[in-house]
Order: sequence, then structure tokens, then C-alpha cells
Amino acid sequence: MDYGMNVILFEKRPDGELVQIEERAWTMNMVAALEHVNYIVAGGREYETIEGRLNVDTGKLELLLVPMRND
Repeated sequence: MDYGMNVILFEKRPDGELVQIEERAWTMNMVAALEHVNYIVAGGREYETIEGRLNVDTGKLELLLVPMRND
């Protein structure tokens, strides 16, 4: 059974501020897909994944994202 993992998405703003975008449960297939993707769409916005951190204290995967410019 795929219980998944809670993932927290953080946006890194141009001034360096970190803002939590969302937290939701991901399936293990979604987590595994991170090996093959560089971009994530959340809330209708596209972000580039910069880095990830597994927080063993909380049991959550934290992803650092920067928004893509859609000019």
C-alpha cells in the first residue's frame, strides 16, 4: 500500500525570503518522479526545483522552488 509522504513547497523570493506555498500528501510515485523533473506546477504557477531536504524530525520532504517568469 502506498502511504505516501507529506511534501512542503517553499518559494524563494528574489529578496531571499522563504514563503511556504503549500503542504500536501504526495504518493511515493510522485516523490520518485522528482528524479526526472526540474519543474513543478502548483496553484497554477510553474516553479523550478532548486533543492530538496528530507526533514527526519517531522518526516516531511521540503522542496525549495523559484518561480518561472512567464513573459
